[in-house]
Amino acid sequence: MAAETDMVFRFVNPTDEMRTFRVYQVIGTAAHEELELYRFSHSMTGSSGGTTTYQRKNMNSLIFETAGQISWSSNTNPSAVYFGLEDVSIKDLRKVKNATSQSRRFKSGVGACYKWKVSDNRTDLYCIDSQDKYIASWSNHEKILRVTPRASAMLDRLVITCFLNVWFKRLGRW
Repeated sequence: MAAETDMVFRFVNPTDEMRTFRVYQVIGTAAHEELELYRFSHSMTGSSGGTTTYQRKNMNSLIFETAGQISWSSNTNPSAVYFGLEDVSIKDLRKVKNATSQSRRFKSGVGACYKWKVSDNRTDLYCIDSQDKYIASWSNHEKILRVTPRASAMLDRLVITCFLNVWFKRLGRW
């Protein structure tokens, strides 16, 4: 599924708090050819479950800017994601078609439909568009997200939905 031309993003979790992590874009084959692109920071202030704020590096100024946040209704249940000013319910980012569905559907900011599915190895995930064409994959062992270049415009949405699906999968709530 993944292609040589895919953009590669490595998730790094330096603490025990899974909601605090960094995302690096791998830009070369050498060990340290990476660019820090996202910062996720979880705080327990504001609500019973806290808030995870995510920042994205502005590639013009090279400064991290707040891109959005994830609100948590409890310590294990996210309730909404803010993509900038757009407020999206978690239910809308993880829609289930039927009770036995093994995919989780979501829409891009412009309304196109996508779905995350569990890979045959039962630990990894992949994302496809409405024509069943590959757009992204998650390697749980490597903590790597691969994204096809044609999906680069919706990178925030892919990073967030990947994180949320990995979160729920680890809790046994796929």
